[in-house]
Amino acid sequence: MDARFPIDEVRAQFPSLAVRDEDLPRTYFDNPAGTQVPRRVAEAATDCYLRHNANLGGAFVTSIAAGEIVARAHAAMAVFLGAESAREVVIGPSMTNLTFHISRSIGLTLGRGDEVVVTRMDHDGNVAPWLAMARDCGATVRWLPFDDTSWQIEPAALDHILSKRTKLVALNAASNLTGSINDVALLINRIHETGALVYVDAVQFSPHEFTDVAALGCDFLACSSYKFYGPHLGIVWGREELLRAFAPYKVRPMGDELPDRWETGTPQIELQAALAATIDYYEWLGSHFDGNSDARGRIRAAFDATKQWEQLLAAQLIAGLREIDGVTIHGITDPLRIASRVPTISFTHARRPPLEIAEALAKRNIFVWAGHNYALEIVRHLGIDESQGVLRIGLAHYNTPEEVDQTLGAIEEVLR
Repeated sequence: MDARFPIDEVRAQFPSLAVRDEDLPRTYFDNPAGTQVPRRVAEAATDCYLRHNANLGGAFVTSIAAGEIVARAHAAMAVFLGAESAREVVIGPSMTNLTFHISRSIGLTLGRGDEVVVTRMDHDGNVAPWLAMARDCGATVRWLPFDDTSWQIEPAALDHILSKRTKLVALNAASNLTGSINDVALLINRIHETGALVYVDAVQFSPHEFTDVAALGCDFLACSSYKFYGPHLGIVWGREELLRAFAPYKVRPMGDELPDRWETGTPQIELQAALAATIDYYEWLGSHFDGNSDARGRIRAAFDATKQWEQLLAAQLIAGLREIDGVTIHGITDPLRIASRVPTISFTHARRPPLEIAEALAKRNIFVWAGHNYALEIVRHLGIDESQGVLRIGLAHYNTPEEVDQTLGAIEEVLR
């Protein structure tokens, strides 16, 4: 293992990692559905409640402070994503909520004869909104497959899907079930040749990979801060000219400033305080490896380090699972391709249903998920029973080799 990664110092930032239940330690391998938070994130939300609890727009001190919190959260996310300005950052209750919201506005510009592309690889949060939009505006839906040999969307597949009628492609950056990472920048370049817009689901990508919207070249990118050690919020980055061009659904008194015109109602100010603290955590971690860079550079350094650590853990878990009789891993298993996946590993067993295994692990205080995990099209494509799904283990950079070994031992014990 990488002795340079400060795993003990990292784990000390997360109070929940020290919690025990009936003297059993908790093993958090449920991370693709939501991660634990550093102490500073929880403290930021608490401080907002206790010292700055007010609505926006007032002349008094708490309202002014609340406005500063909201501005700081947007600025922090602009740095995290590589946006040109905080005007391009829209914050809301969840990625799915924001995607439904934005899809309705895009749908106002589409009609019969237009085509929208969704993938067989995505979480339904980046599928259902576009299906509903297409239904409402009369557009045609085209389905982009993934290759179950490479476990990625291959650029050649676009040749059979894209046309001059394609107006938008909803693309998946990393799968929440197989863990596979797509070459998003390459796919986007090909899609943009047709003039279509690209909406990227980076919910599973952003917790594990340095996210740079300029390098990716996308038009919109959605992520969820509770997947990268933050509060329960969704964030959508959009090109400023597009956020100005599309007409949002909003109340009449709301002005047309960005990003306000896309953020309906009073924001969750205490969660936005926590969101800014989440980005502070990444800067803190990155300063261990690059103390001379600016905030963006420290964030990059943090991801360079966490990615290497997570790849070691993922390789360890995959190797161990492949030794267990009856286990089939659905995703990349080649050690030479470990960089082409995030550390989310899903498997089925020949004789034991996923939920039964998950419940047995839960009794050992090992937290994993069983089911389709809202990746309906993947399980359908792979011929997996939707009612059963897969057993999903999702690693994060606060997990340890010891936890992986203990979990592998527990799985073997359960399957015996």
